[in-house]
Amino acid sequence: MKYIFYIAVFNAFFFALLLFQKKSREIHDNILIVWLVYLGLFIGGYSLYSHELFTHFNLLSANLISLFFLQGVFLYLYASRLVSKRDNFNKKNLLHLLPFAAFNLYLIVASFFPDIAHGIRIENIHTNVHPPLLFLIFLIITLLSGPFYFALTLNLFKKHKINIFNNFSSTENINLEWLRKLVIIFGIIWTILIIITVIHHVFNLFSMVFCTDSLFLALSVFVILIGYFGLKQKVIFENEYKQQPVLAEERMKYSGSTLKEDKADKYTKQLGEYMRLEKPYLNPELTLAQLASEINITTHHLSQIINEHFNLNFFEYINQFRVEEVKSRISNPKFESYSLLGIALDSGFNSKSAFNRIFKKTTNQTPSQFKSELANK
Repeated sequence: MKYIFYIAVFNAFFFALLLFQKKSREIHDNILIVWLVYLGLFIGGYSLYSHELFTHFNLLSANLISLFFLQGVFLYLYASRLVSKRDNFNKKNLLHLLPFAAFNLYLIVASFFPDIAHGIRIENIHTNVHPPLLFLIFLIITLLSGPFYFALTLNLFKKHKINIFNNFSSTENINLEWLRKLVIIFGIIWTILIIITVIHHVFNLFSMVFCTDSLFLALSVFVILIGYFGLKQKVIFENEYKQQPVLAEERMKYSGSTLKEDKADKYTKQLGEYMRLEKPYLNPELTLAQLASEINITTHHLSQIINEHFNLNFFEYINQFRVEEVKSRISNPKFESYSLLGIALDSGFNSKSAFNRIFKKTTNQTPSQFKSELANK
């Protein structure tokens, strides 16, 4: 088991070093670096001294357990920075560290009172020892922090999904699907292990070493996955999004908008003309901010026009043009020698999977079915 921990420690520091050498590090990269260093030290310390701590050093073993609280906090901070459009770190996020700080302050104060310190123990082997109530409360908060922050992070992904559909015409590499799946899988495993730990304390089943070994084994696997995928994760919201406000909710009501009806009609015609003549949708990386800049409209007004006049979000609006472009090219003898994928890529789609999914959702047919039906006619 210890060799697995050593491998995880090496990977944590290795990925942190690679991230540190990145030429253009963002805030989420810096958070991940600190997170990986913390995991490396945490897992390394446990692999070297864990069993001795549980047996001989009650307060230090409690301090070790308190560090589990930071895992959920780091996960939430990392995910929130990835989905955020701000270019600075919100210092209010540091408030998430208050329970951890309070727990360790309590342990420091308790160390000066032998009667209280004697009751603070992680290994439940002395049935005649009653742990202090405040210690149990901190322990429960630490145990529940994992599932709590997993749920909080998954809620971030729901909001992020709405945001990218309102601002991007393609979701490849920006939908954070890898992190969402990792949070779900790791969250389920972590919650099961927490339940086992609670059973140990309540019914004195299993052993604390078994519980903590399992938790650190899960952390070791997590280190490798978060380091590998986090290293490849690019910035989602570039500077262009930090300069102008964008929608946070799909099809929201623009009650405070300054866009009058006559100007909205003018912008709608301007947008339609530009889409027909210039075909900006052929750019697979087209974004709301880019299109707004090209037609000299604010992102807020452009988003309002698309939402209210077409009852679509930006992603749907752009991809309907791409689907029509594909249909037009399939019908054109000039493109008879082209493959469906070749036509799709030339029409603005940037992957086969996205093309097939969007085409079928829009036309209720697969591209192959549409082509065959057209040939039969």
